[in-house]
Amino acid sequence: MSDRLKVAVQKSGRLLDDSLRLLKECGISIDNGRNQLKASARNFPIDILYLRNGDIPQYVQDGVADIGIIGQNTMIEKGKAIKEVLQLGFSKCRLSIATPRFADYDGPQWLNGKKIATSYPNSLRGYLKANDIEAEIHEISGSVEIAPNIGLADAICDLVSTGSTLFKNNLEEQEVMLKSQACIVKSENLAPGAQQILDKLVFRIESVLTARKNKYLLMNAPDSSVNEIIELLPGMKSPTVMPLAQKGWSSIHTVISEDSFWEIIDSLKAKGAEGILIIPIQKMIL
Repeated sequence: MSDRLKVAVQKSGRLLDDSLRLLKECGISIDNGRNQLKASARNFPIDILYLRNGDIPQYVQDGVADIGIIGQNTMIEKGKAIKEVLQLGFSKCRLSIATPRFADYDGPQWLNGKKIATSYPNSLRGYLKANDIEAEIHEISGSVEIAPNIGLADAICDLVSTGSTLFKNNLEEQEVMLKSQACIVKSENLAPGAQQILDKLVFRIESVLTARKNKYLLMNAPDSSVNEIIELLPGMKSPTVMPLAQKGWSSIHTVISEDSFWEIIDSLKAKGAEGILIIPIQKMIL
């Protein structure tokens, strides 16, 4: 029975930073090991393996690592025998087809007979097959977006986040092949001991992710409006209502998603709510 969970993470980059930040929010302290292959948590039974992002699916499949934190785009592209466990909500991007800005693009069939540069040949091949398109795939690494400008390709297939890199290279996003975010993947043959640790880790992560999406809402309101205000609140079960020292007024406490709050703020104020506070939540156990 394994007494520690081996977690593979990207050895550098934004995905690593967000992954370590999430673990820290889960109360897990990782010894500094960015310049090493391996680091251990002091207060939770996991070891961190710092690996090349593209190698992580293979290591997880082979059991060198029990789980990995990677983008869904990498999981799909590599096509290894691994399973997605949990979506993490960060490193969001999309794998898209882009063409020169002034190309006469009129739909996916425009790609027939064209050269497409990409670092994601397997994903692109599947897309072309699904759309009955015959195109030449030019696999390159690095700065894919420069390929059309130097005459290497007619279009590209690459990750897009804000679209600013495409704009700088006079490219226009045409087709979104898939949307991606960071996720936890595991081996299909994870040992029972490792699975138990993973279950505990997932519980902590879900508590943090749920807290990120919600805020603690407090407000004061006249007693005559309490029931109407409660009807406006889409939060958890029944809000807490407590009388204030000032007669005829109450304090209302609840948990609400931040997006929902902005949708109802005007209605709350119209019902007489005052002193409205929005407080971040560190952990949230459902």
